Amino acid sequence: MQRFDVVVLGAGAAGLMCAIEAGRRGRRVLLLDHADRIGKKILISGGGRCNFTNIDCTWENFLSENPHFARSALARYTPADFIAMVERHGIPYHEKTLGQQFCDRSSRDIVTMLERECAEAGVQIQVDACVESIARSDGGFSLQTSVGQLQAESVVVATGGLSIPRMGATGFGYDVARRFGLRIVETRPGLVPLTFSAVDRETWCDLAGVSAEVVATVAGSSRRGARFREKLLITHRGISGPAVLQISSFWRPGEAVEFDLAPDRVVLEEMTGPQSPRDSAAALAGLRTVLPGRWADRWVARHAPPVRVMSNVAIAAMEEQLHAWRIVPAGTEGYAKAEVTTGGVDTAELDPRTLEARKVPGLFFIGEVVDVTGWLGGYNFQWAWASGFCAGQVA
Repeated sequence: MQRFDVVVLGAGAAGLMCAIEAGRRGRRVLLLDHADRIGKKILISGGGRCNFTNIDCTWENFLSENPHFARSALARYTPADFIAMVERHGIPYHEKTLGQQFCDRSSRDIVTMLERECAEAGVQIQVDACVESIARSDGGFSLQTSVGQLQAESVVVATGGLSIPRMGATGFGYDVARRFGLRIVETRPGLVPLTFSAVDRETWCDLAGVSAEVVATVAGSSRRGARFREKLLITHRGISGPAVLQISSFWRPGEAVEFDLAPDRVVLEEMTGPQSPRDSAAALAGLRTVLPGRWADRWVARHAPPVRVMSNVAIAAMEEQLHAWRIVPAGTEGYAKAEVTTGGVDTAELDPRTLEARKVPGLFFIGEVVDVTGWLGGYNFQWAWASGFCAGQVA
């Protein structure tokens, strides 16, 4: 029997931060992970350069059944706090766009930094370790694991969600929550490419690789914040790119997504002049100012009326269609391609200041396993750092 003050399950972003903070308080901390190395998801993030936070992060950049839940943790540990750690370790970084902070070199810099912080805080790390059972016991919890039986005053579940199973993602954290009677908000793939219906696939997928800046919304949706101006990419199976990944977290099966393909532009306005050409060639010339050539060609072929001279009404209809391309996706690319999992442990079950389960003192849930999902662009990492920090202050 090994005894610890705190056992943290999951050596990802949230778990590492929690272990560091608990260790700094003089707690005897064991950080367990079933993978063969720590921070595996950190290493692949941001194309290998880790979009480790976003300087514009607020609670409004997150989805949850209780959108205000994240406010407390995000206020207690801010992007500036994490950037200060990065700078203290001499890691070069830059802002790419829209407040997103990336490593200049490699995601490995962030993992190495966190590993060093763990060592300085006296955290014991054990990889290749599976947890077989967790039960309440006198003064805390008893854990049966592949590396022996453990006793802990506090257990912190930081095992992530279901996204990217090839990286070892499982539903373990949800199983633990259910085991202790906590509700789970239905989980779905988030920040994930969307797939075309059979008809749309036949119409558009030969254009795979073309992209354009768009404004993406869920058609008819009033969901908070569901409007994103970024790039859309056509793929062999559907649509991707930052705009699509963002809107996917808000989308529900059966709903339409809508894209403005020419934001802030009136593309065909010149065609309405008294001496202007009003044919398909003129429409194509206008569309090529906002769309790649192949996409513009296809759009005109599908939407231009079969007349030699277009009326003002027809031109206006084409313009309207360009600003409201509506697609009803067949589905998503699933957890295999999802960057995050939406849903998770119900925030009503947790104290927003500490992430401790209200019904089970000493049991904490942090990071992606909780029903708090950030937008694309460093927000999910900031939630991991903040939630881990808050739990680490009291666990």
